[in-house]
Amino acid sequence: MLHTLALSLQFGKLANAELHRAALPRHKVARWLRKALASDAEITVRIVDAMEGQELNREYRNKDYATNVLTFDYTHEPVVSADLVLCAPVVAQEAHEQGKSLQAHYAHLIVHGALHAQGWDHELDEDAQVMELRESEIMARLGFDNPYAG
Repeated sequence: MLHTLALSLQFGKLANAELHRAALPRHKVARWLRKALASDAEITVRIVDAMEGQELNREYRNKDYATNVLTFDYTHEPVVSADLVLCAPVVAQEAHEQGKSLQAHYAHLIVHGALHAQGWDHELDEDAQVMELRESEIMARLGFDNPYAG
């Protein structure tokens, strides 16, 4: 069943903006989200620089560094409502370090964030294993390698 998705894709002020825009065509972001969603959704995906990413992480998680993805989930039912904030320089650095394409890493983090938006978490080892398995299954259906292999 195909769920409805209201998607807002936003790009903050970024160095190398064209690189990130090229890795995130709207139709692909929508496809990645739809594969990860179990219900209708209203999701904003915002790509930010390190300063905005660090500011949000500090303000909302009390962690003073930029992280790869932040999920702000507002409702789970009947419609998933969430903001996913991805920090472009962190995502690019991780993709490089992990030997992945920028697009593959963005796809994984968007799937990861979409699962968080639906209440999934990885605080406990058991939950992390279940969530990682779900992410790997979704990524395989999208034609990507297992993000946790290697």
